[in-house]
Formats: sequence, C-alpha cells, structure tokens
Amino acid sequence: MLAGLTNSAWSALIGFAAIPFYLQYLGVEAYGLIGVFVTTQALLQLLDMGMAPTISREVARASEAGDLRQAGRLLHTLAVVYWVVAAAIALVLITLAPLIASHWLRPQQLSPDTISQAVMWMGVVVACRWPIGLYQGALIGAQRLTVSSAINMVMVTVGNGGAVAVLAFVSPTIEAFFLWQACVGFAHAMTMRIAAWRIVGKVADNRFDLNQLKRVWRFTAGMSAVGITALVFTQLDKVILSRMLELGDFGQYMLATVVVSGLYVLISPIFNVIFPRFSALVASGETGKLTELYRLGTRLLATVLFSIATVLALFAEDFVTVWTGDPAVAAPVAQIVSLLVIGSALNGVMYFPYALQLAHGMTWIPLVLNISLMCFLVPAIIFLALTFGAMGGALAWLIAEVAYVLTGPWLTHRHILKGLASKWLFRDVGLPLAIAVLLVGAGHQAILAGGFSQGGRVAWALVLSVFAPFAGLMMSGQLRNTLWIFAKQLFPAQRP
Repeated sequence: MLAGLTNSAWSALIGFAAIPFYLQYLGVEAYGLIGVFVTTQALLQLLDMGMAPTISREVARASEAGDLRQAGRLLHTLAVVYWVVAAAIALVLITLAPLIASHWLRPQQLSPDTISQAVMWMGVVVACRWPIGLYQGALIGAQRLTVSSAINMVMVTVGNGGAVAVLAFVSPTIEAFFLWQACVGFAHAMTMRIAAWRIVGKVADNRFDLNQLKRVWRFTAGMSAVGITALVFTQLDKVILSRMLELGDFGQYMLATVVVSGLYVLISPIFNVIFPRFSALVASGETGKLTELYRLGTRLLATVLFSIATVLALFAEDFVTVWTGDPAVAAPVAQIVSLLVIGSALNGVMYFPYALQLAHGMTWIPLVLNISLMCFLVPAIIFLALTFGAMGGALAWLIAEVAYVLTGPWLTHRHILKGLASKWLFRDVGLPLAIAVLLVGAGHQAILAGGFSQGGRVAWALVLSVFAPFAGLMMSGQLRNTLWIFAKQLFPAQRP
C-alpha cells in the first residue's frame, strides 16, 4: 500500500507540476484537446471487456494456491487479444480523426487540420498504452505493487518531464506533445510486459488457448458489463460537455477534474491492495477476517479522504490560483472543483463495497447500480449544463454520487455480509464525514480570521489537510490501535 501511495502521490505531483507549462506553451484550448485525449483513453477501456480485473483475480487466487502456471497461460491468451485491440484502436481513431475535428469539437482558435492531426496522434498514443492495463493487473494480482509502482513513477516522470522539454526546446505544438507520449507509452507497455512475465513465470508451451477464455468467461463477461457502465457513468459528464461547451470552457472543466484526481492518490492504491486480499479471503472462506478488514479499511479511508476533500473544497480558489498563476482561470475552475471533489470523495469510499462485490464474483450488483445511475445522469447533465454550463455537469455528478452512496450499501449487503448496510453507512462512512466537516470547518474559519495572504492560506490549508485526518484517526480507539500496530511493524524495535 505504501508503494502504491508513493506512486500515486508522485504521479499526481508530476502531473500538477507539468500542467502550468502545458498551459503556457499550448494555451487553454489546446489543453482542452489533452482533456479530450484523457476522456477518450478512459472511454476506450470499454474494450478491455473485463480482462484486466480478471487476470488480477486469477493471479491472486493462483498465488493463494501456490501454482501460477494456469494464470500464466491465461495471461498469454489475453495478451494476444490486447495487442490486436491496440492495433484496431489506432486504425479506427486515425480514420475518424477528420470527422471528430469537424463535427464534434468546437474550437475557437485551433484549425480543423491541427485538431485532426492531434486526434490521429491520440489514437497512436492510446494504442501504445493499451496493453499496460493487462500487465499491471497481473502484477496487482501477485501483490507486487512495488514493481508496478516503480515502473509507473519512472514513466510518469519521463512522460511529463520530457513533454515539457519537447514543448520548450523542440516544438510548442500539440502534435509534438502527442508524439512524445506515444514513444513513452510504448516503452511503458513493454517494460510492464517484461516485469509481469518475470513474476508470473513464462512457460515454454504458452500459446493462445480458447479454453482459458472459456474458463473465465462468466466473470470476464460480468466485469465487461460492469466496466462499460462504470466508465460511461464516470466519463459521461466529459463526453456530453465536450459537445455542449466551447473547447476553452471544456478545458477549464478538465482542469478541475485534474485537481480532483488528486484524491485518487489515496483511492487507487488502496483498491489495488484490498481487491486481491478480499479475493484471497473469500477463496479461503475467512469471513471474520474479511468483515474486519472491510469495515476497518473503510473507516481509515473515509477519515483521511473526507478531511482532504473538505479542505480542497473550501480552499479551491486559493489552490487553483497559486497553482496556475492565473486568477481569471482560477475563479471558474474553483467553483467546479468544489462540487466535483465532494462527489469524488463519496465515490472513493464506495470502492470497498465494489471490491467486495468483485471478490465474491457478484458482478451483477455494480452493473445494476451503474445502469440505474446512468438513467438519472444523462438527462441531469444535459438539463443542468444547459442551465449552468460547466457547473451544471459538476452538480449532476455530485447528486449522482450521493444517490450511489445511499443505495449501493443497501443492495450489496442484502447479498454479501448481510446486515452490515446501516452500520457501514452510518458508523464507517457517516461518522468520519461528520468529524471531517467539523474539524476542517473550524480550521477554515480560523485561517480566514488570521488575515493571511493567498499563499499563506494555501500553506495553512496544507497543514490542515495533514492535521485534520490525523486528529480524526486519533478520535477512534480502534484506528489508533491499528496505526500503532502498523508503526511497530514499519519500525520494529531493535533488540540488544
């Protein structure tokens, strides 16, 4: 988990540091194209068809049994599918680039030819990065997050740092940016491939085997449906707003999503640890340990996550102004951040029930939840965006996440760990939320009363983002005990 947290924190830091340079060399409209690329890459995860979580689950179960040979055969078979899909992605996006440039996006300054070339390069970048998810899934299943984290940290640094250098010293164009990302993406995929096979163990007679696909097709099909609906649910606001807003306004919305993505510094590595652990506990039938880890992990994440999200929501304009150096950009972006960050924090705590669902193979639960929320989200985004612009999209997302937290635990605990819904929602989620709001709210008022400059407020807000989670953890006896045990394991006493 520490390796994953370090990877996420470093990746977020490098990304945040690079964005002001991207805005300086490319402008906010070209940055909107980078936002389109990020959304496109996320949506194309639909084609994953549940293969990455499948290999993660199968490697975790095989590791528990002590025999990785069958998992290796499955990895080889899925890798063939992945590389074929990568080539198809590049071909389709290159072919559709002129249509996307002329009929979907709404530029004010960039020419259609520039946008068309940029979209073509997007296709190449997505294709080069596509197989990373499969090999990373194998490493996560083997609980080798130290390896995948180290590779990701190096590649994120090279990708962003190199891109800034290319824009500054070679060519300050969006085409040059995507060309560099394509090279780094391919190197990233090949490095992950080598690491995964070294850990899983490559067998000489590995070949494409339909029987391996037949063996896991039920879980893969369920994960594919879940993945499709989850990605549509999480990316729908961006897709709709990219069509409804001018490219510059959409760039501001994507800037806000980048700020909020900092929360996933905590969420993603924790999920990558708990999902294979939950799968192993389910396979061994240790329900007591599973329940304890589920509830304790939720409280730990909620305590830290809600505190940081509340700090970011209350100090959003100060943070964005200091980050970008542009008050004109910061004001509208900060309003969007305040809404998105609360919705994303609520989404984050739901990763624990989600991991529980997948560990039990009950993919239909997240599928039902995602479809239900999508039915609300589509008309809500359209209506609110027409009324409030980019703010409307953020408001629709927040309302949907509130509904998700209220309905998801009820459906989950009707079938898994029955009877925990109310305890989990009120004690493990609601109580940490209330404590975070009280602590951060009091700190916010104290900082405002201090009459500090904008930079001073940001500095004190960073202090508050550390103090508030720590204070929240110390208010719970069980969490205090857990942290003490963890500290003793991390720094064992030296015997004379």
